Amino acid sequence: MALVTAESLKSELEMFDVPCTDDSVLDTMVELCICSRIQADEMLLEWVAYSTTKNGLKLSADTLEQFKHEGPQKRALTTPEHPHSKRSTALLASPGLLLSPASFSPSATPSQKYSQRGGKGEVVVTFGAVQGTRWVGRRSAGAGVQLELLEGCEDSLRSSYKFMFQRLRDVRNVLTEKIEELGESLKSHFSIEEFSPVSLPAQDSIKVLGQVCCDSNGKLNAHSVLLEAGPEQGGHQVPVDLSELKEYSLFPGQVVVMEGMNTTGRKLMASKLYEGVPLPFYTPEIKMEMDEEPMNVLVACGPYTTSDTLTFDPLLDLISIIVRDRPDVCLLLGPFVDSKHEQIEKAQVTETFEAIFSRCVESILDGTKSVGCRLVFVPSQRDIHHHYIFPQPPFTLPNLSKDQVQRVTLVPDPCTLLIDGVTFGLTSTDILFHMGAEEISCGTGSDRFSRILKHILTQRSYYPLYPPVEEVNMDYEKFQSFGQMPLTPDVLIIPSELRYFVKDVVGCICVNPGRLTKGQVGGTYGRLLVQRSASSQDVKRVSPCLAAQVVKV
Repeated sequence: MALVTAESLKSELEMFDVPCTDDSVLDTMVELCICSRIQADEMLLEWVAYSTTKNGLKLSADTLEQFKHEGPQKRALTTPEHPHSKRSTALLASPGLLLSPASFSPSATPSQKYSQRGGKGEVVVTFGAVQGTRWVGRRSAGAGVQLELLEGCEDSLRSSYKFMFQRLRDVRNVLTEKIEELGESLKSHFSIEEFSPVSLPAQDSIKVLGQVCCDSNGKLNAHSVLLEAGPEQGGHQVPVDLSELKEYSLFPGQVVVMEGMNTTGRKLMASKLYEGVPLPFYTPEIKMEMDEEPMNVLVACGPYTTSDTLTFDPLLDLISIIVRDRPDVCLLLGPFVDSKHEQIEKAQVTETFEAIFSRCVESILDGTKSVGCRLVFVPSQRDIHHHYIFPQPPFTLPNLSKDQVQRVTLVPDPCTLLIDGVTFGLTSTDILFHMGAEEISCGTGSDRFSRILKHILTQRSYYPLYPPVEEVNMDYEKFQSFGQMPLTPDVLIIPSELRYFVKDVVGCICVNPGRLTKGQVGGTYGRLLVQRSASSQDVKRVSPCLAAQVVKV
């Protein structure tokens, strides 16, 4: 079944002999079709029926608005606060509906657990001054929003590249440079005169620089910690005794400075740990005035369909939420076509993965056209139609119209965005889950999320874990260029399978919006109100994130 577009509606209008030359009317009708989950011919039948009862009412922006509110056959938009009726639930089983055609798979029936979920629209996490907050975009959503990759065109990952050609020597060189770079910042911050070789016997207390690693292929524990130095400090490994440290938090790949005794050259008795420091925040080159209105940013992370069907109901609900709230910017992170989906794993789809993805994107573009919000698409290594590599190049959408190109920004994973003077760090890779499984700690309290987030920020990397987990296909040459943080972002979007949260960590607002679906049931999305402060070197920095929430879809 063809996707509902302005062109398909135009054809139906001509067939029904309904004159319409106003493109905004077509856009509104496309939006109605998507949010009401009906096809173009059904929409026209309802309009003709409504028009007939009004003595042949002519189609225009005003009369269409009347139709939306007064029509006897009108359909309520499906939102978390206004779930669809039994009638529309029955309609969902139709193979002709948008994003749920029979061609996707032999069994394109809606998820019963998802449709019967409770708590729709419930706010599960709140941050900042949210009392009395209106979660809507500016008067003209998306208009005038300045959005760019902070690295700049020349320094950002823009297209696909060849991978699987890296040599171990090249990987070693990248890790060495990381140790040396972070070592210099640690030396400067803690006023350390020099580092000692890790394997040189010394009777006095010494300070050594290195990378934490494990003495085996097993999981890191308090008795398996090694410190591996860079070439400048001899390049050797030494076992570390942590028993004298009152508190620590360590993970494989972490660059640290340890102070202690190494009388034999074969074991370091650590007595003090020096951890990394974060990069500065963004400071504009020219003085900027504070925005009059805060910017509303919606954040959602896939999967966009439940695990038991490919009907994409959650995505349609998200589109309805965007239409209702009219955010200025939507940050949409993959997976869009999930490689872990049951029907994809079992090869039960009968349409190409690229076609399914294209349908998702076109639905989002058409469904939100009247809102005019900026759309940012971030790929995931779980997107089966895209390159399985980290860092991951952006999606390619060659068939976008001129108007769509103005609204759509395709970015790599990971990336740092500058949106109206506010910096956003984005990654769809679940580094929180990966580091959570590898980190060891003692005496540091129970807030594991904050510890891991602080590690990410102070290690200045979107993926500081080494070696990476098996499911992350890392290209270290590109990682050195595109996987590092150029600064500490004002907001870090870091979706994970772990529980959703919003946290202030060393001045960076870290948001795990959760995933839009969790198995067969609905998940969550995030929304933020941000407002750039008037820039001045003499004024103490204030976070631009005024408020944030995580909401059930």
